[in-house]
Amino acid sequence: MIEVPILGEVQRYEFDNWLKSKPIAVDVFGGKKVEFILEGYAEDEAKEDFHQAIANFLTIDESVLKQAQSHIYQYYKDVADYVTPEEDGYIGAVDPQGIWQHIELGAMPVVSRRAYGDKEVYISLECGCDWEPEHGLQIVFKQGLVVTKVGPYDGHLTNSDAYADDKLENVIYY
Repeated sequence: MIEVPILGEVQRYEFDNWLKSKPIAVDVFGGKKVEFILEGYAEDEAKEDFHQAIANFLTIDESVLKQAQSHIYQYYKDVADYVTPEEDGYIGAVDPQGIWQHIELGAMPVVSRRAYGDKEVYISLECGCDWEPEHGLQIVFKQGLVVTKVGPYDGHLTNSDAYADDKLENVIYY
């Protein structure tokens, strides 16, 4: 076992460089308890960056997600344009506020350091969404504070990394 400030004892999980916490209540999830996954923490030279991102994430509430609502809604609209009523993923007309009824927030936020660009610590959520059952929805929080990327889950922490294009560094949805 490894002790991580804020999270307490964590255990090895799935891959050699992943650690998993015990369930912790998180306000951005409406108080729901989730298990944090830390990727690359044990070998990282600046562990305090992980601690700060987690502490930040624990201070935010659902209003931070609401700030990304227009981007999430645009993702829905882009997919909805290609889905017919007979297909999986068809949810009909939804307004921006109603989009949340079609999202299941991920229960395992992944905390990791970006390998490129700013090399900051980000927290990534793999969420389910009714309009794109295969690829889901990824929501990424830079330093645990602000949503900086939404779209289909691809594992990248920024659109700049996903598309190898520095011009997309500050683009939330592409």
